[in-house]
Amino acid sequence: MEFIKPERIWIKNHPELNEKWVQDIIAEDPSLLGLGDLVLKDKERIQPKAGRLDLLFQDSDSGRRYEVEIQLGQTDESHIVRTIEYWDIERKRYPQYDHCAVIVAEDITARFLNVIGLFNGNIPLIAIQMNALKIADKIALVFTTVLDELTLGLDEDEEEAEVTDRTYWETKKGTKETVALADQLLNIVHQFAPGYELKYNKFYIGLAKNGHPNNFVSFRARKGYLILHIRLKQSDDVQKILDESGLDVMDYDKRWRNYRIRLTRNDIDSNDEMLANVMKMAYENFGG
Repeated sequence: MEFIKPERIWIKNHPELNEKWVQDIIAEDPSLLGLGDLVLKDKERIQPKAGRLDLLFQDSDSGRRYEVEIQLGQTDESHIVRTIEYWDIERKRYPQYDHCAVIVAEDITARFLNVIGLFNGNIPLIAIQMNALKIADKIALVFTTVLDELTLGLDEDEEEAEVTDRTYWETKKGTKETVALADQLLNIVHQFAPGYELKYNKFYIGLAKNGHPNNFVSFRARKGYLILHIRLKQSDDVQKILDESGLDVMDYDKRWRNYRIRLTRNDIDSNDEMLANVMKMAYENFGG
């Protein structure tokens, strides 16, 4: 196989390519950013007295929104302010969603990382470096996350405050049939971890033993399926197991460090041994 060394080019200085071109590429295929299964909500979104937000995406499952700003060349202070400002406007306008600011730039400098590192974790901010590579007469864009947001999340006390019940999940989020799939998976969990029961929280169905939460796996019921969340560090070995199963495996949730699988009753019946193995791995790593 012949090796071709790509040539890095700078879009900021390119006579034909520009920010609009990059914006259209990302809007057409949001998976390039590596942030999950995103749906484009808006381009050039007008912000009251604050310009236009380049791109607004929403996670197709969780509903989380990403306010994305694109910068050609080096990052600068004005773009830090603009990115945070747009994120702040959107989260105040639509507080029912979780929001995350994203800046995409050709050159994310060490000074920039030092500055935003001071408040990362308090402000959910992701920095992605974009490299444009010329190969023969074609251009490729490579996106690399150089600063991921810190996971703050809910602690156990906050989870307790968000307790609901089974009826909530059967009527508001899923159906009796899809919530019953959590029962089916719980029976599999009992093979290696007896004593656990379902714990119905506002945002997910977790597990508890003797009243103490332990969410090495959790569930989200939907109208036509159940999403199984498996709390495991991302690895090639686990990904291979899931890919070979033929199940509907969603993108890895980097924020919460979960593998996610959409499941129906037939999926569970046909893959009960594999599901038992990966859930047991999560139990041994986090729950056992």
